[in-house]
Amino acid sequence: MAHHNTIKNHSYQRLADRINLFPQGAPQSDLLFEILKILFSEREAGLVSLLPIKPFNLKRASEIWKIKEAEARQILNDLADKGILLDLFENNDMVYTLPPPMAGFFEFSLMRYRNDIDQKTLSELYYQYLNVEDEFILNLFTTGETQMGRVFVNEDILGNDNALHVLDYERASEVIKSASAIGIGICYCRHKMEHLGKNCNAPMEICMTFNSTADSLTRHGIARKVDAAEGVDLLQKAKDHNLVQFGENVQNQVSFICNCCGCCCEAMIAARRFGFLNPVHTTAFIPEIDEDTCNGCGKCVALCPVEAMTLVSSNDPEKPNRKKAKLNADICLGCGVCLNGCNSKSIELRSRKERVITPVNSVHRVVEMAIERGKLHNLVFDQQIMLSHRAMAAVLGVILKLPPLKQAMASNQFKSRYLASLLSNQK
Repeated sequence: MAHHNTIKNHSYQRLADRINLFPQGAPQSDLLFEILKILFSEREAGLVSLLPIKPFNLKRASEIWKIKEAEARQILNDLADKGILLDLFENNDMVYTLPPPMAGFFEFSLMRYRNDIDQKTLSELYYQYLNVEDEFILNLFTTGETQMGRVFVNEDILGNDNALHVLDYERASEVIKSASAIGIGICYCRHKMEHLGKNCNAPMEICMTFNSTADSLTRHGIARKVDAAEGVDLLQKAKDHNLVQFGENVQNQVSFICNCCGCCCEAMIAARRFGFLNPVHTTAFIPEIDEDTCNGCGKCVALCPVEAMTLVSSNDPEKPNRKKAKLNADICLGCGVCLNGCNSKSIELRSRKERVITPVNSVHRVVEMAIERGKLHNLVFDQQIMLSHRAMAAVLGVILKLPPLKQAMASNQFKSRYLASLLSNQK
């Protein structure tokens, strides 16, 4: 590839290789290397390329880098200031982790206005890499069955019957109210499009992070700390602007919720372009149209962020020009935004026949994604750090609870008699 000729220092190549050990990687191209050169100095690229996949502490970073702990602490803090690393409190110890590009350090680089990097050039590179080239988005959103994100239903438009069936983890409001910390940043997607002159007028400062991720981002000035009351107010503001709540695909300890428009946001663009590949996990609900009362106004069509609603002929011989709304259920997200524009009250949310399965936590989601993407061995045999018993137990605990087919896939990738024995004892 051309980057081998244009980059003298191999630190960026090693960094790209390290990024791709994680289930959510980044296909290598000249554009990726130009992005990394803006986000990382050559020294930073070399140091970060040595970091383990799983969280690590200061002592371990010092050992890996072969420098004193005081110097390592300063480097780690500088990287967290830039939004490259997250520093998290765990059992009274500070641990660090390199998040994937998305949702991760790509977004963090544009979640605030800053002068230490060229955000306009970076935005142009992101646009080419994510919106023009297909490989990154296809790998991120369409590989495997378990995806990074899921849609939250608009609770305000649920009927009384459905309100009884929506679970707490399916409510964005519950994520906000139960979070230990909340951070609000600038929407990465609309900020990127702003530099290209393609952004819409949806609110900018409305990107939500939660819990330990929010704690890290707010301590380093990447996001603004807010309380639950302001978080709920911002959620309502997002709904008033007909934005879709797209968040981390887990039940517990959700780390982010984006308030997405159909024109700028990566997840909605991917859902439109590759909807047949199910790039985004839907809600447990789906709209049902009353064709007798639908007046064909088309407002639901205009509001739908993924073009799941269309207008077709009503086939009314007395009114040959009359239209009616039609839903493509195969690509519908079940967000409920379409109901906001239906003045005739002809759309109602109904429960899907099969409930959408949501991973319990981030370990569950990452392990499933790693299995489906053939990268489980990277999590288990992390060559750059001794695997702790607790981390091993967490990975194995997820595998033992998976359905037989996923267990078989994991076993083939793990190539371990120990795992095979554990799985056989489960039966």
